[in-house]
Amino acid sequence: MATVLDDIRNGRVVRHFITIPEGFTAEMVAEALSSEASLTGDAATPPEGAVLPDTYQFERGDDRAAVLKRMMDARDQVLAMLWAKRRPDLPFSTPEQAIILASVVEKETGVASERPRVAAVFVNRLKSGMRLESDPTIIYGISRGKPLGRGIRLSELTSPSPYNTYMIDGLPPTAIANPGRAAIAAVLDPPQTSELFFVADGSGGHVFASTYEEHRRNVERWRALEKAQPAPVAKAKP
Repeated sequence: MATVLDDIRNGRVVRHFITIPEGFTAEMVAEALSSEASLTGDAATPPEGAVLPDTYQFERGDDRAAVLKRMMDARDQVLAMLWAKRRPDLPFSTPEQAIILASVVEKETGVASERPRVAAVFVNRLKSGMRLESDPTIIYGISRGKPLGRGIRLSELTSPSPYNTYMIDGLPPTAIANPGRAAIAAVLDPPQTSELFFVADGSGGHVFASTYEEHRRNVERWRALEKAQPAPVAKAKP
């Protein structure tokens, strides 16, 4: 016992961590918990958007359901704090609706600095009665967020689905991933802009526009960049 106490006092203990990245779906969270060999017990798949992406410390033998509850409690605490400071003129009325929109923002851009601007675009669209027209929502409706390995087909863009935001008004029925703190903050206090459109800029980010004509020109530039990219070289079969 004296040796154990000495190890603890001097920090000579094994610490275990599990990381949930921003944008993980509920199924991915469940898989991460299940694959962590140092945990015990079972944990059900959480509701989509109910977990706060972060790194969590645990001890060997901790129960998976208990660790999952910590992740969900952390999301509730962050959401409550940010909701209390939200902008008063937002086009949604409940914390869960904020999580739904934040999940769309999270999946739309991998550039952290763009989250507020993307959030502002979607808030502006909702306020003006425009549809979100978000590709990640369609992908979630098809594969529950798993990569398609291909582009979205025209038939999928035009097929009825509660997650097809090209066809439905407003928000999809649930979140499409677990948004991080920054994405939640972005939708609850977005910058004041007039922007309604964005498209890839070829460098991993996006270019934004306030008018459809400006957006159309940005799309044409993006398509030209796509055409200019070299075609993949086919590998010879062994």
